Amino acid sequence: MKITKIVVTGGPCAGKSTAMNRVQSAFEKMGYRTLFISETATELITGGVSPQSCGSNADYQLCQMELQLEKERIYEQAARTMDATKVLIVCDRGVIDNKAYMTQEEFETVLKKIGMNETELRDRYDGVFHLVTAAKGAEDFYTTSNNAARRETIEEAVDIDNRLISAWTGHPHLRVIDNHTGFEEKMKMLISEIAFFLGEPEPLEIERKYLIEYPDLDWLEHHPYCRKVEITQTYFKTDSGEEIRLRQRGVSGSYVYYQTIKRKISDIRRIEIETKLTRAEFLEKMMNAKGAKKRISKTRYCLMYEGQYFEIDVFPFWNDQAFMEIELRSEDQKIQFPPELKIIREVSSDPAFTNSSLAKPIED
Repeated sequence: MKITKIVVTGGPCAGKSTAMNRVQSAFEKMGYRTLFISETATELITGGVSPQSCGSNADYQLCQMELQLEKERIYEQAARTMDATKVLIVCDRGVIDNKAYMTQEEFETVLKKIGMNETELRDRYDGVFHLVTAAKGAEDFYTTSNNAARRETIEEAVDIDNRLISAWTGHPHLRVIDNHTGFEEKMKMLISEIAFFLGEPEPLEIERKYLIEYPDLDWLEHHPYCRKVEITQTYFKTDSGEEIRLRQRGVSGSYVYYQTIKRKISDIRRIEIETKLTRAEFLEKMMNAKGAKKRISKTRYCLMYEGQYFEIDVFPFWNDQAFMEIELRSEDQKIQFPPELKIIREVSSDPAFTNSSLAKPIED
């Protein structure tokens, strides 16, 4: 059984309710047992529990986050008992959404009370899909009449939408679906993005990589839609010749772990099979890996720019250049580059610029 947990989030009046019905219909046809976790905020607010009725906003957010975590635990527990090979758990918002409705001080207070850190909360989901509020680009369709818990003005909706994108920036699989097309196309794009992420019909990765001039780290670190992540990757080969990558990803001692198998199809197309690991599974695979191993460490800056998710990798052995990568839905997708990042050349097809090639041998 493979259980995948994703979040469909977004600003007020973004189309999430409609999206849930579309997701269920689409992925049940693909053979998934699809489970839905309803929006916790709407449950609480319509039931009389709100920031106004609780002692403070932090008190309310603590209640909401604890209930969300418990609901996810129960759904995952139930999923493991089901007679299904593929289970998709779809969360109508995730726990980290709450950060958009708190001050940083309130957020840190709540984190201490639940005993978790920001990385654990954000990266507990396999994929995150953000639907942009109608208040950004489809103002004529913005309404508060279809949700009893929604009271935001257009200006407030835009601000919340921006805060949500900022809160999720740093997640390894974040996609933003905006309003540049009609609503029906927006829903189709969501289904397409989720299917692509799940590897339906096959787990392809379409990625372009660029060698860039060493970036302005101060600009990146102070950008509202950029997050810094520390990554260590270890490579080794199996007896059958496949290359395995074990990745440790996080910040300030808080990490998540992945195993990735990639098979090259073309210069920018690869089959990619990624599995999230527990710390114990990660350490076991590291200890049991046979033969030569290589390792590389880097600092990654995840940057959301014009609805595109760029990953800028800075290495300790370079002080004049870096990598910039972007995953695409199609090989001919147009890219709008941030003007602050200066491209030297594309290196998508250059084997000398793979992380594996730059990694250094390590001793067992």
